[in-house]
Amino acid sequence: MVLGGWLLMWAPASSPTILVAFGLLFGLVLAWQAGLQLHRLWWRPRRLEKALRARGLRGSSYRFLTGDLAEESRRRKEAWARPLPLRCHDIAPRIEPFLHDAVVRPEQHYGKPCITWLGPTPEVHVTDPELAKVVMSNKFGHFEKIRFQALSKLLPQGLSYHEGEKWAKHRRILNPAFQLEKLKLMLPVFSACCEELISRWMGAIGSDGSYEVDCWPEMKSLTGDVISRTAFGSSYLEGRRIFELQGELFERVMKSVEKIFIPGYM
Repeated sequence: MVLGGWLLMWAPASSPTILVAFGLLFGLVLAWQAGLQLHRLWWRPRRLEKALRARGLRGSSYRFLTGDLAEESRRRKEAWARPLPLRCHDIAPRIEPFLHDAVVRPEQHYGKPCITWLGPTPEVHVTDPELAKVVMSNKFGHFEKIRFQALSKLLPQGLSYHEGEKWAKHRRILNPAFQLEKLKLMLPVFSACCEELISRWMGAIGSDGSYEVDCWPEMKSLTGDVISRTAFGSSYLEGRRIFELQGELFERVMKSVEKIFIPGYM
């Protein structure tokens, strides 16, 4: 509409043919963009759903534009609204309630693996360890990953992002670093980090012999400390700012993923 108004304002009044041509051009561009979006948001997801179900996979049906995002958000809010019992170790229904229901709950059991929808993109969830091993040990990187073109520049372009021959090449480079013998050399660092954490907890115990700990930030701190000392040779305190920025970036990306993508809005 803005483009049409601009054309009407600047085009000569004595040239109706030019106005008609511009109008037709604008209409063609608009129709072309509408066709692309309709293909991306409806035809392609429906075609993929049909192909996946023909392979014997079960799962939720595609909902236009949002997929399972709204239902997943609702389930997560319901799960997080209830406190988890202190001695309960069944954390899967709280962390991923939607996926847990899809895989485990009898009345909504889709099977293993199963399909859910991240917007117009189908996700095939592999929960069988042997099948996951086949995917992770794939030598050629043929398994495609979900792409978020509007957010891809914010994310690190590492092994988890690559596909095909580039993925296989980077995996071959990284494999030696994760050999068992090399991981054993890191055990003293792991032990030192854990001892420091436990000592800090023991020092915080009150006179009544108890101390309440929020484990989530403590485990993040421990993980960051281990990674810093083993990979970068520095303590977590020195690299705290880097990990804080990475955590903030991750939270912003996940919030953006949950929003409806409007072309040009990002």
